[in-house]
Amino acid sequence: MTANLPQRVLILKPSSLGDIVHTLPAAAALRAAFPSAHLTWMVNPEWAPLLEGNPCLDGTLLFPRADFRGPAGWLRFLQWRRGLPKQNQPDLILDFQGLLRTALVARAFRGVPVIGLSDAREGARFAQTKTVPVSPKSHAVERYLSLAAATGANLAGPPVFHLPPGDQPSSLIPSAPYVVLHPFSRGRGKSLPLESVMAFCRAVRCPVILVGRAGNELPGLPPNVTNLLNLTSLSELLWILRRAAFVVSVDSGPMHLAAAVTDQLLAIHTWSDPCQVGPYRPGSHVWKARNFFPALDPLASSAPTLVPGPDEAETIARWVRQQL
Repeated sequence: MTANLPQRVLILKPSSLGDIVHTLPAAAALRAAFPSAHLTWMVNPEWAPLLEGNPCLDGTLLFPRADFRGPAGWLRFLQWRRGLPKQNQPDLILDFQGLLRTALVARAFRGVPVIGLSDAREGARFAQTKTVPVSPKSHAVERYLSLAAATGANLAGPPVFHLPPGDQPSSLIPSAPYVVLHPFSRGRGKSLPLESVMAFCRAVRCPVILVGRAGNELPGLPPNVTNLLNLTSLSELLWILRRAAFVVSVDSGPMHLAAAVTDQLLAIHTWSDPCQVGPYRPGSHVWKARNFFPALDPLASSAPTLVPGPDEAETIARWVRQQL
């Protein structure tokens, strides 16, 4: 390796689930560009399992964000930040997050070049020594790949999503081919109504596994449903998604996890733009405003906002049956 190539690269992308999945192709491009460099990824502890065994990385740096909450959180953060140079000595920092916390982390390594994106927020651009212009209409995967390209990485070929195989859940999994339904999101206006969940499960006519998080119980589920809401780890969720005959998910982190491992996917979008945050996987599909679109179809961006009611959920179930 010549002297002008980075020897130690620090990737700043601590959260969230979907954003980390979107950054995986950039990490693969960096590894291909700098095969001898030491690549470290700063990540929140809850998302670190996504990076286990990643052949593109040499290590992870845990960002214990939960420790920095509360009245004394700022002091705990500053104390943790002071110890960073003892843990890692990068000669190049790539800030994929573009927020105040990652900017402050980058500034802990004085004199180290920091490359970031033009859509950084909270003053993070002031910590950048080089800013990569990106369009707000670009897909997140493409935005992060452009940051890797700014280092000289070659973006030829399809994006690569390295993810661990996952762990088999202790819960009983249907032996017959099953459909995974991820119906709820913390994002405003993205979740399916309970009546639509019930309608889909009844109409799809095959085993269904419910995954994700739910704040309320779901009484009266049809007998073809295995309810694993609030019952799987991240690694177990990955195992279930890899083996699904088909995945139906609202726009949330698990949808992007599914898109990284299978094209047998339908992403349900209510108001969000599928061309910016939809599945980045050829062969997968998007539902928006009663229409089914191939992934990344520009026509999906102009579709109006609609939350699927029971009738739409039954239509989605029939469409899934046709794919099976």
